[in-house]
Amino acid sequence: MHIILLAALVEEADAFMPGAGEPLEDAWPSLRRIEIGDHRIVLATTGIGKVNIVSAAARLHARHGADLLVTVGTAGKLSTIEGDCFYLARAVQHDYGARKASAFVHYPPGAWPMGPANVDPYAALPDPGSGLPHACITSGDAFIEDAGYAAHLVAALGADVVDMETAAVAQYASQVGLPWAGIKATTDDANHESAGDFHANLLAASCRAAKAMERLIARL
Repeated sequence: MHIILLAALVEEADAFMPGAGEPLEDAWPSLRRIEIGDHRIVLATTGIGKVNIVSAAARLHARHGADLLVTVGTAGKLSTIEGDCFYLARAVQHDYGARKASAFVHYPPGAWPMGPANVDPYAALPDPGSGLPHACITSGDAFIEDAGYAAHLVAALGADVVDMETAAVAQYASQVGLPWAGIKATTDDANHESAGDFHANLLAASCRAAKAMERLIARL
């Protein structure tokens, strides 16, 4: 199986099988190629945000081919779901829609942002046996430091965790007919303390997610 494994940050990518594989001479994104049994993995450090990660996914898919797109790394926790590392069973974007006087109304990416609210999450590859709790992740080009907005994302989208990339990868995968999956470990609670908590917990959370991803890939 050919897997494109996408991480936004250097810390998230470096935590996955440290020192294994070989770097590829691409200007962007930064790549490492790893072979595990029958799996060929291209691990990319894409940079933060939806445009960075989906541009990298499309470029790597065109150049290297893929059977599966995967995200790994960190996220903020939104809901009361138990745990600190999650299999991402569903993904939805929180920053696509219509800004109305009364509220921001969410719609599926690419749909007309008009009429009744309609959000349909992207479903991930059925869990092959991660042993992790299943979560719905919401993604958008904003770092969430607002407990009120975090509560809105739970109520409006059924989200459990939040990042800035995964739902865009899920959208691309849906468009080109590829399965996708993701594992994220939480660094913070998407509130006023999130910036400090994120930096304090980044390395440990990146390691949790990376180790869980290694176990997941071994089961594919």
